[in-house]
Amino acid sequence: MTIQFYDARRRRKAPFEPLHPGEARLYTCGPTVYKDAHIGNLRTYIFEDLLRRTLKFFGLKVVQVMNLTDIDDKTIRQSHASGVALKTLTAPIIERFFRDLKLLNIERAEIYPAATDHIPEIIALIERLLAKGYAYQAENNVYFSVERFPEYGQLSGMNLQALARGVRIDADEYEDKENFRDFALWKGWTQEDGDVAWDSPFGRGRPGWHIECSAMSMKYLGEEFDIHTGGVDNIFPHHENEIAQSVAATGKSFVRYWLHSAHLLVNGEKMSKSLGNQWTLSDLLERGLSPRAIRYLLLSGHYRQQLNFTFEAVQAAGAALQRLDTLHQAASTAEGDGPARDSVRRIIETARNKFSAALADDLNISEALAALFDLVAEAHRIRREMPLNRAEGFALQNFWHYVDRVIGALITDEVEIPTEIEQLVHNRMRLRTDRKYAEADAIRQELAGKGYQIDDTNQGSVIIWAKGRKLVNIPH
Repeated sequence: MTIQFYDARRRRKAPFEPLHPGEARLYTCGPTVYKDAHIGNLRTYIFEDLLRRTLKFFGLKVVQVMNLTDIDDKTIRQSHASGVALKTLTAPIIERFFRDLKLLNIERAEIYPAATDHIPEIIALIERLLAKGYAYQAENNVYFSVERFPEYGQLSGMNLQALARGVRIDADEYEDKENFRDFALWKGWTQEDGDVAWDSPFGRGRPGWHIECSAMSMKYLGEEFDIHTGGVDNIFPHHENEIAQSVAATGKSFVRYWLHSAHLLVNGEKMSKSLGNQWTLSDLLERGLSPRAIRYLLLSGHYRQQLNFTFEAVQAAGAALQRLDTLHQAASTAEGDGPARDSVRRIIETARNKFSAALADDLNISEALAALFDLVAEAHRIRREMPLNRAEGFALQNFWHYVDRVIGALITDEVEIPTEIEQLVHNRMRLRTDRKYAEADAIRQELAGKGYQIDDTNQGSVIIWAKGRKLVNIPH
C-alpha cells in the first residue's frame, strides 16, 4: 500500500518514497526546556508518535531524532531568573518531559540530542557557510545573509518583497546586521548570557536556535533525509531558516517531506499566558483526567486540523474508549468451541483494509478510528445472533493488538487491583450468593464509577476489567 503525506513545501499530498529503501529517517522538533511542555506541545508530540508508529506499521525501520533545545533566549533568561546554572535548570524539566511521554504512551525516539552537547558540529556548519559566502561576521556575531539565498521562502511562501515591507522574521535585534532580514547563526557573548558561552573562531558566544537543529539533524540523519516535522508555528521562520542554511551549506535538498500539526485550541480559544490555559499534563492529572483519554483525544483529530481541547471532550474520549473496550472484553471472554465464522473473518478483514488505507492517506486517523467503531458494532451484532467462540475471540484480540501498535491506547498494562476494589468484588459475590441482587447491582455501579467493570462467567467466576484490560479472574 502506497503511503502519502501532505508535504508543506509541495503544498499537496505526495507518495512517500524514502531515500533508503525500507527505512524512514525523521527529525521531530522537541521541547525548549525552560518550562514543562503544555498540551499544545503534547498534541504535536502525539502527532509525531502517530507518524512514527504508522511508518513502522507499514514495515519501515524508523530512525527518529528529537532535539532538546537547551540553548535559547528563554532558557538563558529562565536560568538567570531562577539563579541556577543552565544544566541545573534544564535537567529536571527534561526528566519531566520523558515522564510525560511515558504517561501518554509516546514511543521513545532513537536519539535525543541536546544543543549543549553539539557545539563543535554547530561551529563546523557555521564555518562552511562562511566559506561559501552565505554568512558573514560582524563583531562577534555571525549572520546568514537571506539575500544571498534566492530560494528563501520556498516552504512558507514568504517572499523577500513581502519581508521588505516590514514583516519581522526573527527575534534577533542586532544593529550590526547587513540586512534586517538576516538571522543569527552565532551570537557574541553579552553580560546577559552569564556563563552560557563557548569559545569559537568567531569569538566567545553561543549558537542561534535555527543552526542547532540543522547541525544535529544532519549529524544523525545525513545531509539529506526523509521527514521533518513540527507545529505550524515552526514553519516560519524556524524551518524556513533551517532549509536556507542547510541547503546553502551542502547543496542538497536537506528534507524531502515537511509535515506540520495545526494549533490546539482550549475551550475554543488560542492558548496564552493571559488566559491561563497553557495546561501541562500534571495540571490535567491533578484534575483527575486519565492519560489514556488525553492521548486518545489529542490523537483523534487529523493533525492538519485545529483541535479543541475541553474537559467535556476528554470525558467523551473516555466514553469512546469504553465503547472500543467492549470488543476486547467480549473477545477475551469468548468461551465456545469450533471454527471461526466467515462473518467474523470478513468484518476483521474489512476493518483491517479500511484502517490501513486511512493511515496511508496522510495519517487520516479519524477514518481509521471509524473503521474500528464499525468493527465493534458488527462484532456485537454477530454476538447477538450467537456468542463468540474462542477462535473468533482470539482473532479479534489479535486484530486489536495489531491496530494498537498505532493507536497506543487500546491495550493497557495496568495489572494491579487495589485492595478496596477486590474487597468490593468479594462483597458483591457474597450478596449474589445470598440472592441480594439489588445490593449486588449497587456495588457493580460503584465499581463502574471507579473505572472497573466486572463480568460474571458461565464457570461461576468474576472477571475484573479496567480500561479494556482483563486484570484477574476471581473464582466464586
